[in-house]
Amino acid sequence: MKFGIDRLIEEAALRRPLAGKRIALLAHPASTTADLTHSLDALAALPDIELTAAFGPQHGLRGDKQDNMVESGDEYDARLGIPVFSLYGEVRRPTAEMLDSFDLLLVDLQDLGCRIYTFITTLRYMLEAAADHGKAVWLLDRPNPAGRPVEGLMLRDGWESFVGAGPMPMRHGLTLGEMALWFISHFKLDVECEVITMRGWQPDSAPGYGWPLAERTWINPSPNAPNLSMARCYAGTVMLEGTTLSEGRGTTRPLELFGAPDIDASALMKTMLELSPAWLEGCRLRPCWFEPTFHKHAGHLCQGIQIHVDSEAHYRHGSFKPWRLQALAFKALRQLQPDYPLWRDFPYEYEFERLAIDLINGSGLLREWVDNPDASVEDLDALAMVDEAAWYQATERFKLY
Repeated sequence: MKFGIDRLIEEAALRRPLAGKRIALLAHPASTTADLTHSLDALAALPDIELTAAFGPQHGLRGDKQDNMVESGDEYDARLGIPVFSLYGEVRRPTAEMLDSFDLLLVDLQDLGCRIYTFITTLRYMLEAAADHGKAVWLLDRPNPAGRPVEGLMLRDGWESFVGAGPMPMRHGLTLGEMALWFISHFKLDVECEVITMRGWQPDSAPGYGWPLAERTWINPSPNAPNLSMARCYAGTVMLEGTTLSEGRGTTRPLELFGAPDIDASALMKTMLELSPAWLEGCRLRPCWFEPTFHKHAGHLCQGIQIHVDSEAHYRHGSFKPWRLQALAFKALRQLQPDYPLWRDFPYEYEFERLAIDLINGSGLLREWVDNPDASVEDLDALAMVDEAAWYQATERFKLY
């Protein structure tokens, strides 16, 4: 199969509309061609492309800033002779000066298929800025490694943030190119936009179900996204960032496991199974021990649970429900230890007023369900199923594959 960047590099006819235009690229460390050349370098090597600027989202264009709320500065690429602007530094939206540096923006970002992943928000901001300043945007499409399934509550009005670009569920099921088309329609943006589609993407095919396992090397799109297993789990495990539980940062399996020094993993798994075995389908859970080297509970031995989704024996793509699974873990912990200090009360993505768990979920509904001893699994399921069905219906016409 071919990604959008590879088609643009290989097919001269696709590039003809770029002639005579000043071109910028928005990319990150996983923005590479099939032969692992960074997209910026591959484009710079083309004689018919005039690169005049580059942009980096959270974690940087080429570098790996390890944690959230670690900013990157603007740079100058002396070899290419172009500015490299940071969209996770002094600004989140491009300034007029930045926009003056190009006529057409190429976007080549590997997404993880999850609303909270900030590359989606950066895409929205760039589309809005392009609409305001008469700039064109081309999306060089890449796979959604989490595939087509949709899961989670819709972000509610008033809860937009840098980790919540619009009213979509946690697991959105779209490629970034498709997401751009939805943004343009939903926010009524008057912007020239084209998607350079992939060739041969088969999101329903085993064993990758979204990621072409036999054809493309996995490159971390962010420092704690080290493999396909993390991408599959992320729409659930990202909620751990809004808790006091470790999400495995500081280990070699971030966002595939969770725990703390003061929980009983075996009792937690037993209670989860009693509450809703259906929400645990499609994967294998294993009690484990780990000691984070940094971040939450650094240097302390934690008891926890690892979610295994990396083998055909344990993974069932159609039945795996990462968001429900993680919600169930919170509910079970609350049942076992009602007074457990579960919710993180320190800043998250520069938000100082609202709880991180609410910001992550796009409302207080998930937290309220967890904390309400009378709220059942069926109650949350009923809320989520309405939102999921609405999203499927709203996005069907934007799907390109």
